[in-house]
Amino acid sequence: MFIQTEATPNPATLKFLPGRLVLPEGTADFRDEHEAARSPLAERLFAVPGVAGVFLGHDFITVTKRDAEWPHLKPAILGAIMEHFMTGAPVISTSKREADAAEFFEAEDGEVVETIKELIETRVRPAVAQDGGDITFRGFRDGVVYLDMKGSCSGCPSSTATLKHGIQNLLRHFVPEVREVAAA
Repeated sequence: MFIQTEATPNPATLKFLPGRLVLPEGTADFRDEHEAARSPLAERLFAVPGVAGVFLGHDFITVTKRDAEWPHLKPAILGAIMEHFMTGAPVISTSKREADAAEFFEAEDGEVVETIKELIETRVRPAVAQDGGDITFRGFRDGVVYLDMKGSCSGCPSSTATLKHGIQNLLRHFVPEVREVAAA
């Protein structure tokens, strides 16, 4: 098994590409060992000293480190990923996945929200996934779009610039009702 790695805009996060499907649909974000209990893969990665977060995408895994250096962590993480896939254990241990937090917006903004969601789905998420992260819609209120940043995007030094200059400008261009974009 050959696992590729890619740098992300967040220096504390590295993207691992195992060359196979990780999650058939959606994403999963684990911020600590407790949350990782529903994923044998995430549990195995958190057993590596220095791992602070695990994010699972369609065909990639991003790992966020604490204080350790990548040259020391990377071999152990590669070993944990390889070992997991060699055992044939499931990535998520339960078939029922936890639902994302409820979205919020006024009923009269439904059409605007659908346009925002389509833009995020077709233009923003694919680009963010290339950097090992994900962004999902959380809500829309008083002209402000609230987005949840996951994976390498969470805690990334450039995430504020991505939100304000990239996503905000895109949404304001196509949806005049959008005044601002903020992290949820």
